Amino acid sequence: MEYTVILQEDEEGNWLASVPVIPGCHTWGDTKEKALENAREAIEGCLESLAATGDPLPEEPFPLELARVKVA
Repeated sequence: MEYTVILQEDEEGNWLASVPVIPGCHTWGDTKEKALENAREAIEGCLESLAATGDPLPEEPFPLELARVKVA
């Protein structure tokens, strides 16, 4: 399975990673690569927890697409 991970750099240069389809699934890293590695581990942990409690595993039917819109 694949999940969309949203990355955002904070004011200290760390990278925040969140998985929109899995509420509460967030992590960070000091580089984009580390944040994505940590996100993979966070997703696996969230999925294991959901499976252990018998909750359905979230599926992302369509990947998210981000766009920037310039406003005045």
